[in-house]
Amino acid sequence: MDRAATMAAVHPSAVPRAERRRVLEPLERLSEILFGLIMALTFTTTLSVATAGREDVREMLIGALGCNIAWGFIDAVFYILGTLAERHRNLAILQQVRAATGAERARALIADALPAAVASILRPSDFDFVRQQLAMLPEPRTRFTPTWLDLKGALAVFLIVVLITIPVALPFLFIPQAHLALRVSNGIALVLLFATGYFLAQYAGRPRIRLGLIMTLIGVVLVAATIALGG
Repeated sequence: MDRAATMAAVHPSAVPRAERRRVLEPLERLSEILFGLIMALTFTTTLSVATAGREDVREMLIGALGCNIAWGFIDAVFYILGTLAERHRNLAILQQVRAATGAERARALIADALPAAVASILRPSDFDFVRQQLAMLPEPRTRFTPTWLDLKGALAVFLIVVLITIPVALPFLFIPQAHLALRVSNGIALVLLFATGYFLAQYAGRPRIRLGLIMTLIGVVLVAATIALGG
């Protein structure tokens, strides 16, 4: 394994800034897209096309957009809290490794910070090398406030959850017939669900078409469950 990658898992400041994480990882982006879609669908699928008038459609669109704005904001706040917690966890691991009284204890701490598959192939000398390098690092300056990168990530989370509402809502703005607008909206949502699963499979190295179909089915089931539970 690349030593820089091993060091980064234990202590991110051990590698250059450009080699750390992106604003949002692919899995984070896809998760937020899926969440935003499900939230939007819980509004559009409850519209009664048989009796819905323009005022009903307007209220539905306001509700869907308002809900995703609220949840986008909540998700953004939790994203920042998560990044701060991860940063402090990394610092705690560093301090524990430095304070470890024996090599076995230090190796165990480093192994716990790494993916299990990676830790299983490393030799004791690899763990000892990481420990030595961590001991040589200057004492990190831990921020108790979000960084600019944290704020950009939170903004990206918010925008994804909110903007994914737009393609699902657009048919209701341009198609006067509520039943036709709902069918088009649902079709767009299904395509987006499939695309989410497709790109998730690409990221994970799994069959793309199959996971796209599975993700579409999961999305439909989650929407049905949310509506049944009063969401």
